[in-house]
Amino acid sequence: MDIRPAAPADIPEIQAIYAHHVLHGAGTFEEVPPSVEEMQDRYQEIVGHGWSFLIATDATGVLGYAYFTQMRGRSAYRYTAENSIYVREDVRGQGVGKALVQQLLADATAAGFRQMVAVIGDSENVGSIGVHASLGFQRAGLLRGSGFKFGRWVDTVYMQRALGRGDTDIPD
Repeated sequence: MDIRPAAPADIPEIQAIYAHHVLHGAGTFEEVPPSVEEMQDRYQEIVGHGWSFLIATDATGVLGYAYFTQMRGRSAYRYTAENSIYVREDVRGQGVGKALVQQLLADATAAGFRQMVAVIGDSENVGSIGVHASLGFQRAGLLRGSGFKFGRWVDTVYMQRALGRGDTDIPD
C-alpha cells in the first residue's frame, strides 16, 4: 500500500468510494452521492487551502482517501482540523483507514494545527471509532439522534486528539 497526495485523475475512484458510503452507510449524513464534478470542486477547495487530501493505493487502484480541513471557517478555529476518511468496501478492516489517519495527523501537525477532531456518523460505527481511539483520539461528545438516515435516527460521535503541543502554549 502506498499513501500519497490525491491528484485530479484520482477523483473518479474517490467519488465511487464515497458514493458507496453515501448509499450504504451512516458514516456520512449525505443521502445523494455527489457527482464527480462536485467531488472535483471539493478536492480543489481543500488543496487550495493547502490542506492534505490523501489516497491509499495498491495495484487494484484507490483503496481509500482522507483529508483534513479547518474545523469551521471562523478564525478562532484556525488551529483545529477536522478529518474525513473513507475506505473502499472490499478492503475495510485491513489498516487502510488507520494508515491514512496517521499521515493526516503528521500533515496537520506540520501545518501548525494543534487539535484534530473526528466527526463520526453513527455511534455504531465501531470501525471508525476504533481506528481513531487506537491513534489517541478520545471521545469528546455525542449528539444523540442528530441525523436521520435509512429510516432511523443516527448519532454523531465527536472524538478529539491534540497535535504537537496542543493547547499547552500560545501559538507563534
